[in-house]
Amino acid sequence: MDTKKKVIVVAAINGGMQHDREGAKVPITPAEIAEDAYQVWKAGASVVHVHARDSEGKNSGDKKIYAEIIERIRDKCDILVQTTNGIGIRYDKATGGYIWPKDEERLGLLDLQPRQDLFGIACASGDFYNPEGGYMVETPYVNSLELVTQTMKTVLAMGSIVEWEVPHAAVLHRMLRVAAKGAFDPMSSRLWILHGSGFGNSPPLAPHIIFSVQEGRRLYPNSLWGTTATGKDQFWVCNLGLSMNCDSVRVGFEDNIYLPNGNAAKTNADLVDAIVNIAAIWGREPATTAEARKTFQLQPVPAPGSNTATAGA
Repeated sequence: MDTKKKVIVVAAINGGMQHDREGAKVPITPAEIAEDAYQVWKAGASVVHVHARDSEGKNSGDKKIYAEIIERIRDKCDILVQTTNGIGIRYDKATGGYIWPKDEERLGLLDLQPRQDLFGIACASGDFYNPEGGYMVETPYVNSLELVTQTMKTVLAMGSIVEWEVPHAAVLHRMLRVAAKGAFDPMSSRLWILHGSGFGNSPPLAPHIIFSVQEGRRLYPNSLWGTTATGKDQFWVCNLGLSMNCDSVRVGFEDNIYLPNGNAAKTNADLVDAIVNIAAIWGREPATTAEARKTFQLQPVPAPGSNTATAGA
C-alpha cells in the first residue's frame, strides 16, 4: 500500500439545517461561508462543500445566493467549491408543512454563474434521519433515478465529477441502473464515491462500511472513494478510510461538530486540523488544491460570459 498518497480533505461546512450549538459557529451568510472556506483551506482542506441559506438562515436553492458564495470564496483562496444538489426541505409558514424541492430546481443548480468546481448527489431515496445535521425525525426524501441520471450526464459533459453520497451498498447497485442508461461507464476513473454512516439509519459499524467500500471497489474498480459519518462517529470512520488508503475524507459542521476527543469544536477549521493530524499517523498529507484538481481530472472552469475555458479556482 502506498501510504504516501495525498488525501483530499473535504470540509462540509454548513449543510442546510445545522445551526450554532455548543459553541460551534456554523457559517450561514455568503460572507461567513467564504471566510470559513478560507480558514479550512489554510488548515489543509482542498474542497469546500457548501449549502446556500436565505436571509432567515433556511435552506435555499436561490442561484444568486450560490453565485455570491462562489464569488466571495474565490476572492479569498483557490479552494475547490462543491455545491449540494440536495437543497433540502423547507418549512412553509403558511401551512406548517414541509416543501420539497422539485427535480427542476435541483437540476438548476448545475447551471450556476460563476460555475462551481465539483458536484454532489445523494444517490438513494429514503427516510432521511440525521439529528447531527438538523434532521431530528425521519423525513422522506426522493432522489429519483431521472434526477441522478441527468446529474451524472450533465456534470461529466462539463468535464467535472460528481461525488456520490452512498449510505449503504445497495445504492451502488442502484447506480448500475444509471450506468445502464448511458450516464457513465462503471470502469471510468472519473467517478467519486463517498461511503457514509449515520445517514438515514445506516449503522456506524465497521463491517457495514468495509462491505460498502469493497462493493464499490468491485463494481467501480477505477473510482475514487472516501469516507465520512455523522456526529461523534465521523472521525473514527474517516480514520478507517485512511487505514484502507482512501482518496478523500469529509469532515465539517454539516454532519458533526465534535472533535475526536468528544468536545465540540468552535470552527470547521478545528475539524480539518484534527483530520490532518490523524492522516499524518498513516503517513498521509493533505492534497493541495492543484493536486486535488489533477486527481479529479477537472477541466478548467470557463470564465463567466466566455466560450473559452480559463483556469478556475
